[in-house]
Amino acid sequence: MAKSPVAITMPVEDGLPIGWLTDLVVNAEQAGIDTALVGEVAGPEVFATLGAMAARTERIRLGSGIVAAYTRSPALTAMGFATLASLAPGRIVAGIGASSPIVVGRWHGGDFEQPLATVREFTSLLRAALAGEKLNHDGPRFRSKGFRLDLPPADVPIWLGAINPRMLALAGEIADAVFMTWCPPAEVAPKREIVEAAAANSGRDAADVSTVLSFWAYAGPDPEQALERMRRQVLAYAMVPTHQPAFVETFDNLPEVAAAWQDGDRAKALSLVPDEAVLAQCALGPDMLADRIATYRAAGADLPIVLLTGAHIGDDIGPQATVDALSNIAAP
Repeated sequence: MAKSPVAITMPVEDGLPIGWLTDLVVNAEQAGIDTALVGEVAGPEVFATLGAMAARTERIRLGSGIVAAYTRSPALTAMGFATLASLAPGRIVAGIGASSPIVVGRWHGGDFEQPLATVREFTSLLRAALAGEKLNHDGPRFRSKGFRLDLPPADVPIWLGAINPRMLALAGEIADAVFMTWCPPAEVAPKREIVEAAAANSGRDAADVSTVLSFWAYAGPDPEQALERMRRQVLAYAMVPTHQPAFVETFDNLPEVAAAWQDGDRAKALSLVPDEAVLAQCALGPDMLADRIATYRAAGADLPIVLLTGAHIGDDIGPQATVDALSNIAAP
């Protein structure tokens, strides 16, 4: 199989030290991996982590995957990305998204309201700030008067996280790339059609909006335990209201699983998640990993992104093994 660009997302939910994650990115750069992303859930803070990685690397592209549009102001977010761009010019991308009611509302005490309008307004202000413009904005969600970066303007592409049709269309209107996740290969083309139609309706060239796509994968020595870990991950994300539509096509018994979850019987809900639903969204083992990357590319993904996961919390062997497997796939 011909080598082509691949990316990784750090296992930020696995309780691993930042120094180890940074070493992993150094290894990924040596393996020829194109891009490394850092998500933000309840572990590493994204900008500090990316800064540590930028200081230790020379070539690999680095970015967020994703930063929520609710938990920082556009001005502060622009400061973060401009700082990274000053440290690693030409190597920084901004993955932006709405996140979820759990993260925004329960954890950060915000109001997860009007995600489409919020992301649109946030992205517009972020672009303006990164371009060196002075912000004078009094909008429905954000206000900023007189802010201007004291760093040079930063050319930072914006990748917009999108699962549902309206956010996919927004990506076509305003983003440099649509960032798909929880998207089986068969769903890439129809989702891409939504992006392209929105781009055309906005007067943009659809070719200017690339498609990046992340999926969970494990190619380490403990596939049985990793499968059970992935089962829990699939269940947890499938029960998030904003994410649940992404699982309808691959989860034949989704209503039954959701009913058990709503009744508080999490063990029953987990037992009802079939292997097929897990493996439709995740890849297990080096052969499936290579095949899934090729399938995603054939389906229209410009950059497949492997979200590294361990077989268990604290697993520092599985993610490195997956990076090693990717070294046989990635273009240098």
